[in-house]
Amino acid sequence: LNTATLLLCSSDPHPRDSYSFRPQTKMKFSAALILLLASHEANGFNPQSTRLNSASVSEDVSPAASKDGEQKDPLLIRAARGEKTERTPVWMMRQAGRHIKEYRDLCKEYPTFRQRSEIPEVAVEVSLQPWRNYQTDGCILFSDILTPFPGMGCDFTIDEKLGPIMDPMRSWDDMKKLHKMDMEATPFVAEALKMLRKEVGPETAVLGFVGCPYTLATYLVEGKTSKEYLEIKKMALNEPELLHAILKQLAENIGDYALFQIEAGAQLIQIFDSWAGHLSPRDYEAFAAPYQKMILDKIKAKHPEVPTVVYIKHSGALIERMAATGVDVVSLDWTVDMAEGRQRIANGRNAAGLEGPGGVQGNLDPAVLFCKHDVIEERAVEIMKKAGNTGHVMNLGHGIEAATPEENAHFFIQTVRNYRHEE
Repeated sequence: LNTATLLLCSSDPHPRDSYSFRPQTKMKFSAALILLLASHEANGFNPQSTRLNSASVSEDVSPAASKDGEQKDPLLIRAARGEKTERTPVWMMRQAGRHIKEYRDLCKEYPTFRQRSEIPEVAVEVSLQPWRNYQTDGCILFSDILTPFPGMGCDFTIDEKLGPIMDPMRSWDDMKKLHKMDMEATPFVAEALKMLRKEVGPETAVLGFVGCPYTLATYLVEGKTSKEYLEIKKMALNEPELLHAILKQLAENIGDYALFQIEAGAQLIQIFDSWAGHLSPRDYEAFAAPYQKMILDKIKAKHPEVPTVVYIKHSGALIERMAATGVDVVSLDWTVDMAEGRQRIANGRNAAGLEGPGGVQGNLDPAVLFCKHDVIEERAVEIMKKAGNTGHVMNLGHGIEAATPEENAHFFIQTVRNYRHEE
């Protein structure tokens, strides 16, 4: 291994005023990560046995102090709390993954998703790649919303082409296997978050995330991914008591899992209810919103300082209802005008008796990143102007597409970082 490979991650790998993109030709594992990876190669894959020694990870994950002695939280965290910021922070959903060549190369060594997400050193390397290459203001843990399932009695496999597969849960007898989550089933999550806090430094926010009960229940009830979600909708209409029982247990578990991530170092929690956008407003209020709120309330009861974000794909009909849950930030998809979305979030919060207009995240169409640079810049600037300089986190309206050119992703991030609102 040469010194370039062993280079520790730089906090500022590219000049802020430069749009030039220099793709990484080697994966820059830190020395500590490389030594731990070598240990895993020797011992085989066993995520539950993974432990970090004191030399690799510091237990101190508190933010650094500013020059005047006061602690200053990362830009993204301040924006998510609704503060006016010096510039708009930016990251991208699914920023770690298939569109990055380094990740595709890593897949050759670690061919299964669960290896890549459950060996802490590998998950950390994947998480760091977009932060290192693009200077994103947020570094999100590389994981999956289904990761906590085994800890609550619901094992699954991931087919690299078909996605997750598990035994369907469609009766009260089936539900008996669903129990209170054992956090000892996911030690690799805590270890990876602690490592990320140490690697990225105090200027970057380390982001955790969880799946919401309704979306998780779609996998449990359907037994796999779905397009129509007929089985869970039949349960909702024919056996609502059963579905509510499943959702309640999931909400309790996922709330605890969110706290587990925060206590390991996550500075923000994004909750994904991706498939709740398939529900009617009435069914959303019955089967999704109350269980989102259970998670949010549990987070705020113990960690009121930690901002929360909710994302639902195709949520244009639900924005006011999403805001009414009390979440700090509503992440909009690209089908909603940013100015209209901000007003609707404020209206939803006001109707629910909540203070403040609420924050917003998003919402560039991921397809724009396949366009010329002048188009990317024009569309990104339009969104930032409509959002304003308070309480906005720039992002895509959905996850970045796997075929996105890395140069264009870099250009988008640098466009946002270099933009300044008029005073």
